[in-house]
Amino acid sequence: MKAEIITIGDEILIGQIVDTNSQFIGQQLNKIGVSVYQITSIQDDKQHILNALQEAQERVDIVIVTGGLGPTKDDITKKTIAQFFNDDKFIQYPEVIAHIKGLFKKMNHPFKEIQKYQAELPSKATLLMNHFGTAPGMWFYENETVFVSLPGVPYEMKGLITNQVLPRIQQQFKLPFIIHKTIMTYGQGESTIAERIEAFEDNLPPHIKLAYLPSFGKVRLRLSAKGDNKEALEQELQQKIDAVYQLIPEIITGLDDDSSLEKRVGVLLQKKHKTICTAESLTGGKIAATLVSIAGSSAYFKGSFVAYSAEAKKEMLNVSLNTIAKHSTVSAEVALEMAKGAQKKLKTDYAIAVTGNAGPTSDSNDKSLGTVYIALVSHTKEIVEAFNFGQPREKVIHRTVSKSLEILQREIL
Repeated sequence: MKAEIITIGDEILIGQIVDTNSQFIGQQLNKIGVSVYQITSIQDDKQHILNALQEAQERVDIVIVTGGLGPTKDDITKKTIAQFFNDDKFIQYPEVIAHIKGLFKKMNHPFKEIQKYQAELPSKATLLMNHFGTAPGMWFYENETVFVSLPGVPYEMKGLITNQVLPRIQQQFKLPFIIHKTIMTYGQGESTIAERIEAFEDNLPPHIKLAYLPSFGKVRLRLSAKGDNKEALEQELQQKIDAVYQLIPEIITGLDDDSSLEKRVGVLLQKKHKTICTAESLTGGKIAATLVSIAGSSAYFKGSFVAYSAEAKKEMLNVSLNTIAKHSTVSAEVALEMAKGAQKKLKTDYAIAVTGNAGPTSDSNDKSLGTVYIALVSHTKEIVEAFNFGQPREKVIHRTVSKSLEILQREIL
């Protein structure tokens, strides 16, 4: 069962807004066994919409359209879809008018006659009542293809998808099960991991696919299985996950996004009743922000120092000016003094400190762009590691955050 998502709106094409609707719809369709074949964004143009609908009908079983529904003249989707179905008869739904009046009364807005236009739907459409807004959704079924038209406002679209569209699809079609499991890895690149698990990947059965999802400092390995027997699929997928764990155990941090490195670090710190603080230069507080993004982090995270300049490093963390003069602000020696200063001030079990050249310039030191020093101190150990994360600036910062947490996890374990 394949679906296509069509988003209508010039605001998407010119980059004024980000298309989060397609992301949500794709996730929800996948959960019920519908594969998204294509996502298309098009202009508010009648012929463009007609062409997109015709092409989608030839490709997929379900077409979901968002955007272009409303009372204003630029909202042409409804009339265009009616034309696509050769439907020139519109029916007015009194319950929609009553609903709109109720919404406007709650907001103390006057009801205007133009709003009645939203209660008129093509005769071939099935009404999908929008309980969160004024423009209802529409469901069509023609030539063995389902067409669904939804408003583009995200919370309105989500309500219609969840409460009406998905249940209707499940009633109308016999759907397979699609199960995804994502293995989280840190510390090695996509090509290195691919080499290590090449034989495993080559021997996967046709109904199980492996995808590599790389980002700064980490690679997610997504295993996807499709079939009619959910229990058998889950058992088979677990066997494949166990096999990957045996091949690359030291770089796996857990399953799915819920097992992010920052969460696993937090769990370890809580379990061992340990605390952490950070002293950050090039990352500007991003390590701290990552740690506190986890609920309950106040149990182990005590604070952070963002010491960007040499003066700030001295005043906030007691870094010696002699050390800076001798080794420069980007050095193992300065990173270590930053970590020790933070730990002393906040009295934590662990302290992470980072300093480096994120770019695009190297300021007043002799280190190359991308050079980063990460220091970690505890009551019994002092570690400083040097890296070169290349360029651009964003990559250096993100990889510094990931590598810092990776070092912390390793030392806690």
